[in-house]
Amino acid sequence: MKFDVLTLFPEMFEPLKQSIIKRATQKNLIDINLVNIRDFSENKHNKVDDTPYGGGAGMLMMPDVVDRAYESVKSENSKVIYLSPQGKTLNQKKIKELSKEDHLILLCGHYEGIDQRVIDKIVDEEISIGDYVLTGGELPAMVLIDSVSRYIDGVLSSESTDEESFSNGLLEYPQYTRPEVFNNEKVPDVLISGHHENIRKWRRQKSLENTFKKRPELLEKVDLTEKEKKFIEKLKSEI
Repeated sequence: MKFDVLTLFPEMFEPLKQSIIKRATQKNLIDINLVNIRDFSENKHNKVDDTPYGGGAGMLMMPDVVDRAYESVKSENSKVIYLSPQGKTLNQKKIKELSKEDHLILLCGHYEGIDQRVIDKIVDEEISIGDYVLTGGELPAMVLIDSVSRYIDGVLSSESTDEESFSNGLLEYPQYTRPEVFNNEKVPDVLISGHHENIRKWRRQKSLENTFKKRPELLEKVDLTEKEKKFIEKLKSEI
């Protein structure tokens, strides 16, 4: 998977040079290329923005500069994503979908945004990471790269992604490790029993319970067994 990031602030992407993403790039599982949009300005002062027609606060990124940056990295199979608060909210389904792409070009806006004409020309999809506004698209781009990379073959084990929150529509069950007793609280006996089927059932029940307590609306989209439906009804009656 190749990520080309069109940004005014490539130095903001240092966190992607750490941990799992760093190892994935070292193994050539993903390729992250940071493209400084300023390099494509034809102004002697590297000007990339100007005041909006019609007036208003702030500055807009100029379409010709953004277009030249895009032309420098585009390919036949590239998909261009504009990180924007007006886009569809990023979720696990979209992340899995994007992980199947070969080449993602991520366009990071800044200031008051980008001239609409170049958005109409080059952008395939607008994506938001939430209903709030940030100073630019760099942080959302990092979120997208991190989340999508986890589904690239070889970056993580399939077991790591199969059982985490949202992968099956539910939140993940609670996890425990050594020491067996901490702050006078012991690890649940079932997890040290060695009985794999009982562990699986316990985790499923805890996952249902966790989802009910924190994100009950997710349960509406999950196919539950009759036994699980009764368990949820029991939890409701205890409120």
